[in-house]
Amino acid sequence: MKKMLILTALLVMVGCADLASNLPFGSNSNSSVRGRMQTCMLNEAQSRLQAGTLFNNTITATAQDLASTCTKRLALESMGISQQSQSDAVNIINNLRNLSNN
Repeated sequence: MKKMLILTALLVMVGCADLASNLPFGSNSNSSVRGRMQTCMLNEAQSRLQAGTLFNNTITATAQDLASTCTKRLALESMGISQQSQSDAVNIINNLRNLSNN
């Protein structure tokens, strides 16, 4: 029940963000940033739900972690560093670790 309530709340937030972005008034860069943040948090929450880690902590701790993760992700994207770049960095580190183990 608690899981469904949280998932429903996240879906409502994203729906409201989409609705607000389509209104003729109030559509500014602030709502665009907020919409991207909400979309990121929803995607992150869904990923964690599928991985079975969404409910490992309290709701407050999880919400703070989601917000922090997405803030960092969006900041990196605004600097031109994409998620793909982060994945590339992980691959480089793993390759170097494998070379040092041999």
